[in-house]
Amino acid sequence: MYDRLKNLLSPIFIFCLVLLILNDFLLKDTFHNVLTGKLSDFCGLFIFPVFWCALFPKFKSWIFILSGILFVFWKSEYASGLIELVNTFFPLQRTVDPTDLLALPVLLLGWLHLKGRPQPALGKSLLPRLATAFIAIVTIFSFCATSQRPYLQSFDHPQYVLLRSAVTPDVKLYDEFEFYRKDSLLVVKVNHKYISRPVMDDDYNKNRSLEDLDIHARGQIADSTSLMPPGKITALTIETPQGRDALRFKGGRLDGRFTRTKNGKLMIEGFYKMGIEDSIWTFRDSTSNAVMKQTIVNGERTRVEQFRNGKLVSSNGINTRADSIRNIYIKIGMLALCMVGIILLLRQNYRKTSPNQLVIKRYWKWLLCLLSPIFVWLSYLGLNILLINYSPDIFETLATIIFIFMATCPLMFVAIFRIKLRKEIDIVLYCLLFGLACSIWTISGILIELAN
Repeated sequence: MYDRLKNLLSPIFIFCLVLLILNDFLLKDTFHNVLTGKLSDFCGLFIFPVFWCALFPKFKSWIFILSGILFVFWKSEYASGLIELVNTFFPLQRTVDPTDLLALPVLLLGWLHLKGRPQPALGKSLLPRLATAFIAIVTIFSFCATSQRPYLQSFDHPQYVLLRSAVTPDVKLYDEFEFYRKDSLLVVKVNHKYISRPVMDDDYNKNRSLEDLDIHARGQIADSTSLMPPGKITALTIETPQGRDALRFKGGRLDGRFTRTKNGKLMIEGFYKMGIEDSIWTFRDSTSNAVMKQTIVNGERTRVEQFRNGKLVSSNGINTRADSIRNIYIKIGMLALCMVGIILLLRQNYRKTSPNQLVIKRYWKWLLCLLSPIFVWLSYLGLNILLINYSPDIFETLATIIFIFMATCPLMFVAIFRIKLRKEIDIVLYCLLFGLACSIWTISGILIELAN
C-alpha cells in the first residue's frame, strides 16, 4: 500500500496540496478575487487524479478521463439535483461558472507529471512511510473541505429590496427570499445570504454583506427583473406573516423610517440609510410591556437597553469593529509577554543545569516529538476559547491540527535533539510556547482581516 502512495511525496504534489488548503481556508476569505476563485480548481484538478492514480495505478487513463468529465458535470447546472440530494446528508456548495473550465488543461500536466516521474523508493524507513500516510489523510481532508457550504448570514432587522418585475418568481425556488408584488414592482424580503465564513460575526460584517443587496437579489432571481432607477423615492406598505410593514425606498434600497404594526399595535420602529440600519430602533412585544431599544451608528449596534413597564431593566454596551481591533492588539501584547516569560524560564533552566541534560531514551524522544503537537493544539485551543470568540467548524479544526503538527513537530525535534531538555518542566514549557506562538499567529491573522 505504501509503495502505491509514494507519488504523493513529490514536491509538486505537496505544493499543490498545501496551496489548495491555504486557499480554501485563508486566501479566499482574505482577498476575494478572481485568482483565489480559480486557484482551488487548478490545484484540485492536479492532485485529484494523481491521488487516485496512486491508489489505483492500473486505471490511470480512466481516472484522468473521468476526472475531466466529473469536473465539467460538477461545474454545470445539471449537477444541481445531485447536490440537493447530497445536501440532505452532507453540506456541499459549488458555484456555476463556465470560466472555471479553464482549469481543465491542468489534467494534462498531471498526466505528464506521472508519466515522466521516476518511481521513488520508500525502503523500510519508518519516517517516509508515516509521511506518506499523513499526506494521504490530508489529501482526503482537502477533497472534503474544498466544497463545504459557506456561512449563512442572517439579519436581525427586516431587509427588503425593490425591483421592477413583470412576473412573481416561484418562492419555492428561493429559500433566502420572500416576494410581494405591487403592480409592476416586486418587493423582495431577504431572509439571509450565503457568504464566506467571516472572521468575526459582528454588525460590521453584516453591513458588508448588505452592500449591493439589490444587485445580488436581481442576480439570483434574474427572471424578467430590473433594478430601480437610482434616487427614485417609493413608499409602500405590504402585509407579511409578521405584520404590516411600512417601507420607504430610495432606488432599490430601504431609506428612511420603517415601521411594523400588528393588530393595530406598533411592534418595530427604526430608520435606514441606503439599506443600513441607523439611529434608534425600538422593538415591542404584543403587550407593549417589554421594550428593547438599540442604538445604532452606521449600522453597528453600540448599546442595547431593555425596558419593562416603562422602567429600565438592563443596559449593555456592544463593541464595534474599532473596539474589537483595539482589544485584539491588547491580547496580542499579553500573549507576547507570556512568550517572553517562557523563553526566559527555558533560558534559566538551561544555564542552571548546563552542561547536564535530561536523560531520555531515544524512542521516548521520538514519541515526544510526534505527540507534543497534540498538547500544543490543546493549549492553542484553550487560549483561543479564552481570548476570542473561537467556534471553528470540523474542517477548520482538522486543518488547524494538521498545520500545528506540520509546524511544531520539526521545532520539537530541534528542541529535544539539538537544544536538549534540561528539566521535565521544559516539555510543558515548549508546548505552551508553541501554543502561544500559534495563538498569536491566528489572532494576528484575524486582526489583519478585521483591519481590511
